[in-house]
Amino acid sequence: MSLYVGVAGASRAEPALLDQAEVLGRRLAEAGAIVVCGGGPGVMTAVCRGAQAAGGTTVGLLPGLDRAEGNPHLTISIPTGLGQGRNLLLVRSSHALIAVGGGFGTLSEIALALRTGTPVIGLATWSLALDAQRVDAFPVAGDPDTAARLALEAAGSRRPDLANPPRDG
Repeated sequence: MSLYVGVAGASRAEPALLDQAEVLGRRLAEAGAIVVCGGGPGVMTAVCRGAQAAGGTTVGLLPGLDRAEGNPHLTISIPTGLGQGRNLLLVRSSHALIAVGGGFGTLSEIALALRTGTPVIGLATWSLALDAQRVDAFPVAGDPDTAARLALEAAGSRRPDLANPPRDG
């Protein structure tokens, strides 16, 4: 059974961040993971380009209804027609989520993942402390290799739990 690793990130990003996202996609594909993302430009294109270059599979959960809106490095384009609602699909279809840079859309995906028990790894993204002791809600990696390793470890340990997600109180 393959691991599905979601990648959330900005549709507009600086070249250095896009380079990191491309390396991240390559590392995930080299490890045999299927990369799931929003299917659009920016970080999503870069991570898919990297995964595709390494022979990996990429899945784009598109916000609209037109497959042609997906980036050219998608193996599978799924038009959801859900707009930002697709963020929940991304989180729920992933064994782990890597947040790369990003704005409020990425922040919403981080929050959904934390809320549903999906492991989150950050790469040049939001940092969230949950208490007065400033304990981070999720690890933020310093480079794409570390982000990929942490996400794959988290995804591998979570795989059986997808059938029985944690219940909210």
